[in-house]
Amino acid sequence: MRTVAKVPGALLAAMLPMLLASCLKTEEFPKEPHIAFKSYEQHADSARLTISFTDGDGDIGLDQGDTLAPFNPGSQWYHNFFVDYYKKQGGEWVLQQFTLPLYYRIPVITPTGQNKALQGDISVKIASQVLPQVPGDTVRFSVRIADRALHESNTVYTNTIVVQ
Repeated sequence: MRTVAKVPGALLAAMLPMLLASCLKTEEFPKEPHIAFKSYEQHADSARLTISFTDGDGDIGLDQGDTLAPFNPGSQWYHNFFVDYYKKQGGEWVLQQFTLPLYYRIPVITPTGQNKALQGDISVKIASQVLPQVPGDTVRFSVRIADRALHESNTVYTNTIVVQ
């Protein structure tokens, strides 16, 4: 005679999430952010630049109140999304300097829970009046980001863009 153990429904319901979680693979990434160019879309009044990113410890982004050193206004770490603009001149890419740089602050996107690994896309809007563009110019952008531990990502470049 065979005996079958019966598991109460409530216990089974409590164990099910643990069993399923043990089957799920946890994503692991380096603690330094890593980015890849995803897209650049030109619109009549602006452009949208999108990158994909991963970060192993999930410390991407700054709160509005993050204004003490090293994130104080005027410091290199006040912003955490850095875009540089290059123009092709005489066959060489030349960095264009602006009075106001194309730098942004990514808001905090740290996940809750034990697994802090992040993976996603970040887009920024670039106003067309910010960039002096002449039809026929050949340009590109470089992008890098930094996390709250001041780890910098790799630098990526957009595709070559011919201004229309």
